[in-house]
Amino acid sequence: MAIGRTIRAAVAILALAAVPAVAQDTVILGSVGSSSANGWPSYVAIEKGFFAAEGLKPDPVFAQSNAGVIQQLAAGSINFSTNSGLVDPIRAIEKGAPIALIRIEVQKPPYSLLAKPTIKSMADLKGKMLSVGGAKDITRIFVERMLAPNGVKPGQFDMTFAGATSARFSALQSGAVDAAILTPPFNFHARSAGFTHLGDAVDFADMPFAGIAVNTNWAVNNKPKVEKVIAIYTKAMIWLYDPKNREEAVTILMKVSSLKKDDVEKAYDFLIGGKYFEPTGNVSQSRLNALVDALKELGDVPTSFSTDRLFLAGVTQTSD
Repeated sequence: MAIGRTIRAAVAILALAAVPAVAQDTVILGSVGSSSANGWPSYVAIEKGFFAAEGLKPDPVFAQSNAGVIQQLAAGSINFSTNSGLVDPIRAIEKGAPIALIRIEVQKPPYSLLAKPTIKSMADLKGKMLSVGGAKDITRIFVERMLAPNGVKPGQFDMTFAGATSARFSALQSGAVDAAILTPPFNFHARSAGFTHLGDAVDFADMPFAGIAVNTNWAVNNKPKVEKVIAIYTKAMIWLYDPKNREEAVTILMKVSSLKKDDVEKAYDFLIGGKYFEPTGNVSQSRLNALVDALKELGDVPTSFSTDRLFLAGVTQTSD
């Protein structure tokens, strides 16, 4: 779709603009081909030259789904997955993939459930078609967590698997689905277009959403680069949280999203004001345990699975 093509061109331009005429080491960054605000730290780090300052050249690579990104990471065709949903790397690590989490980017789910204007409550979604990321995507977990307390159980609604947030938004816009789970700024764009805001995932699931993972085979011989990437994203987070950078941050996201300024401003205030981004990048083990427990309930990982398997020894910083 148009937005998907736009982000590829825009991020490539940002990367080229940030590279000075000196030799640099390339790091390959994989992410979902979506202009979601979840990728804001990456866009900032590229635009502001934070990679270049560390002697690194970012090479952004995109996939249609988070699962696709993690498949590339496990295969070693990319070095890092960025702003990546945590469910797929956890599943891959449990199955023995050479992957480790090195940083949490989004410490709580920034999703909202939006529906056609004729739908007024979550209870109205019985028998309706909802758009989520994938059959085993974290967005499915969030939707089911949101609907169950409102009397809508799994099996009482249908789902279509659209991949990226931009694709789910398009499905909602076109009328192909009755509701969709969206991240900023698409949730705000949908609300301004008259769609019904049914609720926010954060009120139903206190668990981390996205982070950065690395191919451990590559990391063994490239630890200084791994540490530089962690430092770059910490710097990007600090920059994003500085109120004086709000206007420039909005401009940066607009370059890759083609969305209205008002919607992007709302996204900034929502994510930064609500402290959705994790400034330190430290992994909260209690929140991560909540996510892993949800996967255990679904039968996706065995009950014996420990979160200790998820980390890169000597690199990943944890808390609580």
